[in-house]
Amino acid sequence: MSVLYQRPVRFEEVDAAGIAFFARFFNWCHEAMERFFDGVQGGYVGLITKRHIGFPAVHVTADWKSPLRYGDVAIIETSVLKIGHTSATLRYVLTRASDGVHAATIEHVVVASNLLTITKVPIPDDCRALLEAHRVTS
Repeated sequence: MSVLYQRPVRFEEVDAAGIAFFARFFNWCHEAMERFFDGVQGGYVGLITKRHIGFPAVHVTADWKSPLRYGDVAIIETSVLKIGHTSATLRYVLTRASDGVHAATIEHVVVASNLLTITKVPIPDDCRALLEAHRVTS
């Protein structure tokens, strides 16, 4: 099972060629991750500001298939590939809403961290339950 997030491509996100600048895809995936964690009490904001738990990136891979342009809407499907004691691998599949064309797949390894000490911690139980609920087998 995955979580869907829709995001329009904004004017300031395209380059001189008129296509979305590659680094913007990472921003959009982070937005999708924030929406993913809406599934825990207080959402991602609560994790960061109240519980001081974050999920910083430690590894990211990306595979681009088709460009997105100003005015396109990206559908970002977030799922979980792997869950460890302190880390998880999220997968984002981006498609163009208007025609369903696959734009990119990004895999993002995150580590649960105490933001006050900047040290890794076990994934909190509620976050683990959310990750497990969206884990895919392939």
